[in-house]
Amino acid sequence: MTQSDRKRRSTRGSKMVSSPITTRMRAILQKDMVREFLAEFMSTYVMMVFGLGSVAHMVLGNKFGSYLGVNLGFGFGVTMGVHVAGNISGAHMNAAVTFTNCALGRMSWKKFPVYILGQFLGSFLAAATIYLLFYSAIIEFSGGHLAVTGPTATANIFATYLPDRLTLWMGFLDEVIVTGILQLCLFAITDKENNPALQGTQALVIGILIIVIGVSLGMNTGYAMNPSRDLPPRFFTYIAGWGIQVFRVRDWWWVPVVAPLLGAYLGGIIYLVFIGSSITQRPQILENSMVYEDRRIPVLPKTMQIPSMTSSLTPVSVTPANRPLAQTVPPLSDPIHLEHF
Repeated sequence: MTQSDRKRRSTRGSKMVSSPITTRMRAILQKDMVREFLAEFMSTYVMMVFGLGSVAHMVLGNKFGSYLGVNLGFGFGVTMGVHVAGNISGAHMNAAVTFTNCALGRMSWKKFPVYILGQFLGSFLAAATIYLLFYSAIIEFSGGHLAVTGPTATANIFATYLPDRLTLWMGFLDEVIVTGILQLCLFAITDKENNPALQGTQALVIGILIIVIGVSLGMNTGYAMNPSRDLPPRFFTYIAGWGIQVFRVRDWWWVPVVAPLLGAYLGGIIYLVFIGSSITQRPQILENSMVYEDRRIPVLPKTMQIPSMTSSLTPVSVTPANRPLAQTVPPLSDPIHLEHF
């Protein structure tokens, strides 16, 4: 057996081994649950990389960052996340939004752990990415000591912390209200029965919503509004060297987890009760009517329509005096509403 024959046979054998594996991998990736998991993972990762990166610029970069830059980073990070996965999973990127959709019957509870796992892993990996990219700047800024509080604190790059001027329960209330407004506006933006964002602009409008919330309501608690945004990066800082203090400072860590869940649920209910229930239902289509460009035109009985050229009937000379009633209907370029009849 020549060497070329051996190479040919080994190549054929590797194809036979790899082909079933590749086919199985593709079959797994095509499953809805897997696709939705990957969609939430990737969209949350994209959002958090842009968001945490903008915070790192504000904390570490002096002239390179600002609070407005943080709002823009998170806002347009959300926009990019929606583009990444909006048509696959809805791009929740937020455990509070996922919880609300499940609690209000808009999504099956079976998907809840899949979405949450994808969001948490994406957020954790984003925190690790920012730590890797800005490691030298973090060490230089902090003098080698990874502090949670004080003038050289860097843990706030990754998670939110309660300022000294606020009590714990005022911070809790702040997160409830801000997340409630977020969820209420999300329902409004996507409600096709109301006044939704134009098709193709939803991602941009949602990003603008995040920016507006940040510049108007973000000063108190950093507008976490999202357990998936706060808890995984906080856990990363715990294992990366900041220590247990990230969970102990003012006992704040649980508020960005619990308060957004409550706030989003209340915001969703408020929208559905006060807005959703007041939207006028579309009238039912009459049995003897057809739809043309979302307007209804009466369909005349066949006996009142003009015979076709291929009909076996004798052609009729049409004059103003004997013009069939069907021809009195205005052209389709100016459809008639039912209320005119």
